[in-house]
Amino acid sequence: MGNLFCCFQVDQSTVAIKESFGKYDDVLEPGCHCVPWIIGHRIAGKLTLRVQQLDVRCETKSKDNVFVTVVASIQYRALAEKANDAFYKLTNTRSQIQAYVFDVIRATVPRLNVDDVFEQKAARMRVAANDKAEAEKILQIKRAEGEAESKYLSGLGIARQRQAIVDGLRDSVLGFSVNVPGTNAKDVMDMILITQYFDTMKEIGASSKSSAVFIPHGPGAVRDIATQIRDGLLQASSSSSQ
Repeated sequence: MGNLFCCFQVDQSTVAIKESFGKYDDVLEPGCHCVPWIIGHRIAGKLTLRVQQLDVRCETKSKDNVFVTVVASIQYRALAEKANDAFYKLTNTRSQIQAYVFDVIRATVPRLNVDDVFEQKAARMRVAANDKAEAEKILQIKRAEGEAESKYLSGLGIARQRQAIVDGLRDSVLGFSVNVPGTNAKDVMDMILITQYFDTMKEIGASSKSSAVFIPHGPGAVRDIATQIRDGLLQASSSSSQ
């Protein structure tokens, strides 16, 4: 049906090679494309971009005349920008890769003793393990530094917030005492705490998903809280003066 309407679909991780009258024209990326076959356009083939693995077994002889079988696992994939070369210039990709690996192994192993072959393999594994451990160490250090910086900034924010609250309360007490004769700091503080209490209860009641709980509950409890706060401040002041 797609050929009838000149539509062609290219799957993900795949490219398609489009030709025009038998000549290379373009590389089609994943998606739906219009390929009007009635004017000489056609799809010559598809090419996967996924990583593939080729296991190569090669028998060779070491420098000390010991026959060994070397197994090399080769992972490869085609590059999208070189898809036309991979499609037209390579006839049998796996056989060509295998032949190249054979040449490298047979040119390298005969220059080494059999013990050196295994020693070099163990050395490469040790270097890889050290690199992995060092990378993990760097990640842990950076993570710890980030957490420490976050806690430091959070502490600064809390300290500034509390200082702003104290400054606001002080200004409110001073202003109210000046404008309303006969009131003292205790009366003003009790009134501020009661006002904040009712504002807080209003905000909690307006939210249907609030999980905050106040114990004990009731306007009379605010006076007890104020008394506790005032007594604590007085005791702290008395202790510092002594």
